[in-house]
Amino acid sequence: MSSAVLVITTVDTEAAAQSLARAAVGERLAACVQVARVSSVYRWEGQVEEAGEWVCQFKTTPERIETLTARILALHSYQVPEIITIPVLDGYPPYLQWVADSVGEV
Repeated sequence: MSSAVLVITTVDTEAAAQSLARAAVGERLAACVQVARVSSVYRWEGQVEEAGEWVCQFKTTPERIETLTARILALHSYQVPEIITIPVLDGYPPYLQWVADSVGEV
């Protein structure tokens, strides 16, 4: 098992996605955040909905999950935001070290 995880959320605007990304990287909660436009189909309040959203993929370490999640929740506008964590099972060792160094103490 590596020491990296992906934390994923979606937001409704590019500005919100960029704000989350800059906060997470600036506060050393994530090494980087990829932001991409997606089309989502989901069930909400008994109805099937469709919406354009922006997905944010945060690269971080297990030690930062709790603080990153709290920060996402503080900045998020959704009533029930998607926040999921996916373990990275393997990866290029220098990249994984860069992730760890980027979210480590200064």
